[in-house]
Amino acid sequence: MQVSTKFGDVFAFGGPAPETINGRLAMLGFVSALGVEIASGRDLFSQLASGGVPLFLGSAVLLTIASVIPMFKGVSTESKSQAIMSSGAEMWNGRFAMIGLIALALTEYLKGGPLIS
Repeated sequence: MQVSTKFGDVFAFGGPAPETINGRLAMLGFVSALGVEIASGRDLFSQLASGGVPLFLGSAVLLTIASVIPMFKGVSTESKSQAIMSSGAEMWNGRFAMIGLIALALTEYLKGGPLIS
């Protein structure tokens, strides 16, 4: 099956880029936020306020570029899927990470401090 490499198709609402990129960024963000919180005791909002935004933007640009280059070459995530490291597992992990990151931020906001102290 030939995969479209047109910009509009790759970045369409149902295209491969949006959920793949957002899921990968959410996985990185969730693990990073919890890791820094465990190591330093700072909540997500204080992490962002103390220099986390440039790190996030740099990571977002790097992961976006690394994710779209294969897509523009016609390589699909399904074609690189293996038994354990499957594209379906990556999508679900990304979705759970998106929910987890929002839940972490909301919980810390309502609690007024880090989730893990």
